[in-house]
Amino acid sequence: MGQRPAIIINRLDAERLQRLIDNASDKDMAVAQLLEEELARGEVCDPEDIPDDVVSMNSQVRFTDLTRGLKMIRTLVYPHSLESVADGISVMAPIGAALIGLKVGDIIEWPLPNNTEARLRIDAIYWQPEREKQFHR
Repeated sequence: MGQRPAIIINRLDAERLQRLIDNASDKDMAVAQLLEEELARGEVCDPEDIPDDVVSMNSQVRFTDLTRGLKMIRTLVYPHSLESVADGISVMAPIGAALIGLKVGDIIEWPLPNNTEARLRIDAIYWQPEREKQFHR
């Protein structure tokens, strides 16, 4: 796996994600461990200081899976919001966990459960709570 790009995480997101990690079930443990590594290496900022081009929780993101040549638009959500967000992807899903904190243009190589790897590129952020001054979403 290659060098991962620097990431920036909203302080409130980091606190909520840590609670998810701490309460992860056995089936979510592999993703929880990867997510915890991301939190540990990320720069944590107040919500008001998150740049407009960074993927935060509840952001709607267009990204490309360079491994499979697929373009996707998804909203990064907490697991409990999956049912209410039509294009939602859980931060506790392998691909969802990879997106948090990345900037537009970043490429990340991310392990998948089937012993393969995804190579993801952030193409655009269509909606971001912090950009819309929704600092507590």
